[in-house]
Amino acid sequence: MAPRGEAPATDSASRTLVLGIDGARHIVQCGPNAKAVLGRAPEELIGRPATDLVGDEAKAELETLLEANGAGQERNGVMGVLRGDGGTEHRLHADALVTVQPMLGGGTGAAPAALLFIRVELPPSERYQDPALMRRALMDDPLTRFGATLDLDQSARGLVDVVVPHFCNVASVLVLESLVAADEVHAESGSAVLRRIAVTSDDGNPAWTSTFPVGEVLVFPEGTPYRQVMETARPVHLPHITLDAASEIGRLWRRGPAGELLSDVSMVLLPMIARDTLLGFIACTRIPGFRKFDAYDVEIGMEFAARAAIVIDNARLYSRERATALALQRSLLPMRLSAPSSVEVRHRYLPGSKLVEVGGDWYESIALPGARVALIVGDVAGHGVRAAVTMGRLRTALHTLANLELPPADALHVMHELMIELGEQEPHFATCVYAVYDATTGTIEIASAGHLPPLLASPAGDNEYLQVPPAPPLGVSGGSAIESREFAVEDGSLFVIYTDGLVENRGRDIDDGLARLQKIFGRDSVDRSMEDLAKTTLAGVYADQHRDDIAVLIARLRRLPQDRYSSWTLPADPAAVRRARGLVSTRLAEWGLEELDYTTELLASELITNALRYAHGPIELRLLLERTLVLEVLDRSAALPRLRRAEDDDENGRGLLVVSQLAHRWGSRRTAAGKVVWCEQIVPGVDPDASEQVPAWPEEAWPGELHHRE
Repeated sequence: MAPRGEAPATDSASRTLVLGIDGARHIVQCGPNAKAVLGRAPEELIGRPATDLVGDEAKAELETLLEANGAGQERNGVMGVLRGDGGTEHRLHADALVTVQPMLGGGTGAAPAALLFIRVELPPSERYQDPALMRRALMDDPLTRFGATLDLDQSARGLVDVVVPHFCNVASVLVLESLVAADEVHAESGSAVLRRIAVTSDDGNPAWTSTFPVGEVLVFPEGTPYRQVMETARPVHLPHITLDAASEIGRLWRRGPAGELLSDVSMVLLPMIARDTLLGFIACTRIPGFRKFDAYDVEIGMEFAARAAIVIDNARLYSRERATALALQRSLLPMRLSAPSSVEVRHRYLPGSKLVEVGGDWYESIALPGARVALIVGDVAGHGVRAAVTMGRLRTALHTLANLELPPADALHVMHELMIELGEQEPHFATCVYAVYDATTGTIEIASAGHLPPLLASPAGDNEYLQVPPAPPLGVSGGSAIESREFAVEDGSLFVIYTDGLVENRGRDIDDGLARLQKIFGRDSVDRSMEDLAKTTLAGVYADQHRDDIAVLIARLRRLPQDRYSSWTLPADPAAVRRARGLVSTRLAEWGLEELDYTTELLASELITNALRYAHGPIELRLLLERTLVLEVLDRSAALPRLRRAEDDDENGRGLLVVSQLAHRWGSRRTAAGKVVWCEQIVPGVDPDASEQVPAWPEEAWPGELHHRE
């Protein structure tokens, strides 16, 4: 019988003696293993006071335990007990776990009033003697317990915690590096790259973990037993490693401390094989003073290693699939948001499913030439992987259309045609709102396809949902055409676009949700930080287990300072080229960018010359200093220029080629009155790609996460 709350004696390297104590605190009953536990025969103990079992320094502590028994309370403590030594009078002290457990109705006649359990650690010479005990300790509950996790690290730690102390004193688990890296496991030989993912010992020697560190990536040298187990995929049994053999291992490995630790030990290396693939091995070591490994120990160890390989393989498969799924899912959402320096953008994304960490909602903030920014939020109908795949297609297409500088309505029309094409394979539809803010004019152009209205909050505290011309969702035939509307924006206004998951759920009507959002961006929102506003927007939605996917994009819209851009109207006259060079040179001098003077004058000359040749009417020249230096030429021709390579005998056609070579980027876009041809240059000392980085994903650690992060 074992005390309550304690594991049976056969589950650990210990031995337990059960004694019966009467009301006078004398021993009245004694288990038959008294000789093995205390080195004293049962008849020597019966009739003696219980305090005779411990040393003088522990008598008071044992008395305290026995007094608690009178109150019907179970108590235990660790104290030194007296052991016999071959029947002599000499007594040895040993630390033991002593538990006093009261007995109901005891203390009358020969019946004990309490049971006294004394558990002592087995001496080194007696550990690992019973094969049945080792087999039970390795194969029963522990394997099931640590096999329930799909985390590679936790599984490996569970392995060594079972092997030590039930099978050996020191154990480590090594697996193929390709397994840890979530790659396919290749059929590699002894030269395979391995990683040690778990180490433990019970002898109190820290040299084991320092000499064989966790996380070490290595290839074992030829001539060592570690190389042999990987080459043969069979157990390597070393009953006794002599000093010379251990020194040779240390020399080949070029690791002197390893030779010192392995001297005079017994070791067995157990390969882990699952689905005919060698995953790695378990290194088991018994230090001097303990029974050496024999053939039967190897058989027991291999049975354990076979089951452990299944656990490791399951963790490997889960970690690889999990890492692949996360990489694919996260690639569907933008890794950063870009915007002009005068526009501040924050976002929040919250998937509705904990299993699939991205759904059909998406968001974009794309900096466009000329101090403009495209702000986009969309929502694909449905949930899970299918909606996420469709979302990824739409987001990629819309990102391309934004970089082509199509107006919002035209871009959504192209998306509508794409959704109809996708719907031929599987029905799909999506809603989307697309806005382009111009930081030079302070206007925003918005188009919507079946989406909820954007919210605009002015610095004065007024806010309203903007009325955009209605249109059906993308992919839904019929209804009115997609149109855009332009709004004037006060400097410093907050612009909010979102998906329906933010304002609607099972327990709240959409009108209540819209009113709540409008209240958040009330009068006090002007002075609040963007991060605080973003957090407040999602307050209370995390606890909703049945929520829809949520995407929110918040932008504080400010105009570009007037001293950062200039605009001039030039006549359709060849003399305008010379005047443009002078205007550009003067402005660059004011900005302290004289080193860009020559290149910018040349670019302005080429673009204005091109406008004079192909367009009619006045020409507008704009120069903007943002994160880059942008030069724009506006004319009244709708024909977009095309880059071509002129032949040797051509007298023209080289202007845009010069622009493409000198500028960092160039492009063109249509306007209501004609077109804009622009080019940009890198400003010395300014990062042209400065943008908001997407915050780290707020998720709990997933199996194998530490191995897949750089």
